[in-house]
Parts: sequence; structure tokens; C-alpha cells
Amino acid sequence: MAVGVVLALLAVMCLGQLASIQLLNGRTTAQAATAQRTLKVDIQAKRGKILDTNGVVLAQSVERYTIIGNPELAQEFEPTPCGKQTKGRCHQIDGKPVGTTGAAAVARLLAPVLDMNPMELGAKFSGTGQYVVIKKDVTPEVKRNIDKLNLGWIVYAELSSQRYYSTGTMMGTLLGGVDDKGKGVAGLEQVENKNLTGTDGYRIYQRGNGGEEIPGTVTDAKDALDGSDVKLTLNSDVDWYVKKVIREGMEKYKAGWVTVVVQDAKSGEIIALEDSDEYAAGSSDAKLNVSRAVSQTFEPGSIGKVLSVAGMLQSGASHLTDQYTVPDHLSHNNQNYKDAVMHGAAHWTLAGILEQSSNVGMIMAADGKYNSDQRYDNLVKFGIGQDDGLGLPGESPGRLTNPQAWDVRTKETVLFGQGYSTNALQITNAVATVANKGVKQQQSIVKEVVNADGQASQVPRGEPVRVVDEQVANQVMNAMESSAEHYAQFSGVDGYRVAAKSGTAEVAGANGRLTSIISDWSGALPAEDPRFVVTVVMKDPQGSLGGVTAGPLFKQIGEFLMQKYQIPPSQPRTDAIPVQW
Repeated sequence: MAVGVVLALLAVMCLGQLASIQLLNGRTTAQAATAQRTLKVDIQAKRGKILDTNGVVLAQSVERYTIIGNPELAQEFEPTPCGKQTKGRCHQIDGKPVGTTGAAAVARLLAPVLDMNPMELGAKFSGTGQYVVIKKDVTPEVKRNIDKLNLGWIVYAELSSQRYYSTGTMMGTLLGGVDDKGKGVAGLEQVENKNLTGTDGYRIYQRGNGGEEIPGTVTDAKDALDGSDVKLTLNSDVDWYVKKVIREGMEKYKAGWVTVVVQDAKSGEIIALEDSDEYAAGSSDAKLNVSRAVSQTFEPGSIGKVLSVAGMLQSGASHLTDQYTVPDHLSHNNQNYKDAVMHGAAHWTLAGILEQSSNVGMIMAADGKYNSDQRYDNLVKFGIGQDDGLGLPGESPGRLTNPQAWDVRTKETVLFGQGYSTNALQITNAVATVANKGVKQQQSIVKEVVNADGQASQVPRGEPVRVVDEQVANQVMNAMESSAEHYAQFSGVDGYRVAAKSGTAEVAGANGRLTSIISDWSGALPAEDPRFVVTVVMKDPQGSLGGVTAGPLFKQIGEFLMQKYQIPPSQPRTDAIPVQW
């Protein structure tokens, strides 16, 4: 009877609990069970690609996974022996039983797939909590092999991505890199981060005991919207060759550094942008440094004479045929000036002064006819000391002070490219303005943005601005062609006419004194109908003079451009303006 009473009481209690669950709390219990089974999975949007002008992939995100472990579930793990009734959802190693349970069993199963030490894995699964990162940047193939282990939510994968760059150290600092969350933090990755970044999606569904999605249980979902692709104006073939020339030039001339810019003379598009730094895109060095072409400033030296001559002609104060008797040194306003090469009193026209790169001649030509305000305004119009509009990180606009701040010497030195500083992009666009018949284009490095649906949109650019008259620009090009012929032995491009100017300027060295040299060369080719402007800047090359150091690198790059773009050879020159009288 006592036993019967006890059993009766137990039966009543069970019935009461059953009634409570089914009738009173049934809905709540069902909701709790559903909530426990329901999972929201984020769907990561893929970051857009960075492409060169021909669609060559320079940077892209590849599918990767982060493998996550649940230590609490791992410690409770009991392997299921394989047999006829398991239907593949069992656990074995090389056809044999796992041989243990808990975290050790999970580690034994997982270690061969992840190529990790089982002891180290066992230690990770022996901790507390429900979340531990096992391994990052796992390929989809490895992730699929993990799925076959039937470990359910003991081990699972979170979708991530890895940024892959195909360029090596080419365009390293220009492309920059992303952080561990995939956000652009340097270079073009940073500049175009908004366009490259997509919008993540999600999927809400119920999962079974093995972690699999229960069919028909999706309650809400939103597709991920991938980021847009960014197509650049850069040509990776040209950029590769430029990098090769830079490396060879560094070795030959023992230079401290080298920077090269190749620009389309008519459109302002940057075709190549390279320097001697060997930083791989995506690396820590690439994220911590910036492109020398925008950050490194220098006095352009005698290349600046091109801008001054253009300004003098535009003002109407001078003509290229004006005649001067030019000594090799001059005392002017209690300041002494000299030319780079000693010579007697020379009979040069203004065209000859540019061709011979005479500092003294420039002072004589401008004296009393071309004042400080005109000199300053002309340099500003050519873009000296101004933002280039590309928006690249680390850009320095250089330094051009107001003429009221110029001392007696600076007033004259600005005529021949000293007393102000610029970067390689600025001086390239200034020369391109002359080559483009006096019209300055807004430089560009991003051509278009293509969204996930394939729709392309052009990147807005500033309007072209006329700096000097077309007749003035043509005359300056004529004089620049004579200047280029002066160094034809070193810097000429066989079969093509070249309009160029060399420069050499003293700059501060490591000791803060004028102990270093900048040698540069900027030229347009073919001179009769310019397609490209190429600027080469070198720090402390052996040989010093820009025409015999930077010029030969221009020659190599110019030859490559003419061949690659199949530019017809030039006809002989017949309209040279006299350089002597």
C-alpha cells in the first residue's frame, strides 16, 4: 500500500507537470525551444576589387574562414562509433575509433585537417567559456573538410576574407592596405574605402542538433551587397617596366631614392606612379608609409625655368628671340649668381638661355620686365604649391611663400626652380600643361567605379584651366626641344622628337646643410604631338646632373612607351627657334 501511495503521488506530480507544460506554459516553452534553436548568421559583403585601366586585378578579397571552438561542448563530447545505423554521422580517424572522449577527442579529429599539433588544440578546448578562436584565414577547402568531421557546434566557421595583392612591391604604398576588419587604412584602399566597402547581410533560421539548417525554418534574410570595384588609370604593364628601370637606375647611379611619374599629356590621367621603396601592398610597411611621388618635396631646379619662360612670354614682356650677352656669373642687388658651367660672354636668345639652362640669363631676361607678383601668380597657375586633387594620403603640396615674404635672393632664384618646393606629380602636371597647348588638366588616378550590378560611373574631375596661350605653349615646347637635344646623347629617344628640361638643385642633407643633390628630368614625347609626360627625380645620384642621370631613365621609359602604344616615328624637326645670335 505504501508503495502504491508513492507511485500514485509520483503519477499525480507527473500529470501535473505535464499539464503545466502542455496547457499552462506550453506556448512559453515552445517559444523558448524555438529561440534556442534559432540562429542569426551574418553574411559578410565582399570588398570590391582594385583594377588597372585594362581590368587587371591589383587587389581583391578572397573567401576565408575563422575557425571557432566551443570549449564547454568539447569537454562533453562523446564520439559516435561508425556503424550501419550511423549513416555517416560518426567519428573515426583513418577508419579507426577516436580512442578517447572530451576535448582530447575533438583535438584528435581536428588536428590533421588544420595541420596543427593535437596537444595545442586540446589545450584550447580545455579552457572555460563557449568561444575560442582556433585558426584564422582558413581556405574554403579546409572549411569543407571540417564540416565532414560532424562536430556540429563544437567547431564551426565564421566567414571572413583576406585581401590579396598581385603586385608585390609594385605600387605598394600607392595601393596601401586594410586592417584586420577589412577597412582601408592606407593608400588607395583608404581613399576609396567608401566605394570598396559593401553592406553585410544576414540569415535567420533554426538549426538541428548537428548545427545544420532545418529546411523551411528561415524567418528573415537580407542579401549582402558587395562593394564596388575601382578601376584606375594606371597601366600595370607600364608601371612594372617603370619599377624595373628604377631598380636598375638605383644600382647604376647609387641614388638615395628615385621617383617616376608617367602621365597622359592630354587627359591628365596617371599611367604609372612608382618609386624605389620596396614595400609590398598590404604589408605593415605599406600601411605605415606613403608614396614618395606625393609626399617627397624638392626644389625642381632648372625644370622651373620652363614655367618662368612661359610666364615671361605670356606677360608679353619677353620673346624667345630676344637677344642677350650672358656671362657665366652676375652680381645683382648685392647677390652673386653663377651658371653651372663656366663660359665666356655668350650670345644667346631667350630660347638659348633655356637650352643652355643659364641662371644668369634668366635673371637678365626678367630684370625690370617680370616682377615678383607675376612670378608668383604664374607658379600658382601652373599648380606649384597647390593640392593636386588626387586626395592620396600623405600628400605634401610643397612650399611656395607669398612674394611679400621673399628676400632679395629668393626673388631671383624662383626664376630657375629654387626658393620653392614641389612634388613629382605637381612638376609633371606643370610640364604637361605646356605640352597640352597651355591647358592644365586635373590629374586623375581613378577612372571609374563599377558597382555590384556592373554599372560604371565616371569619377568627377575638375574642369580644365587655360594657364598660357596656345602660341606661348608651342613656343616653350620649341625651346624645350632644343634643350632636350642638348642631352640627346644620354636622354634621346631614337626615332622620336623630345621636348624636355633637366634640373639639378642643392637640397638639405642629413646634416641639415646643402650637401645633397636632387637631379630630375621632365619631358614630353613625341614633341610634335605629345602623348606622354615622364618625370624622373633622383636623390644624390653619382653624376649629379639631371640630364646624365635622370635623363637616361627617361630614355628607357620613353622607348618602352613608344613601342607599347605603337606611336609612329617623328618627322625631322624644321622649325627650331634660334638659340644664338
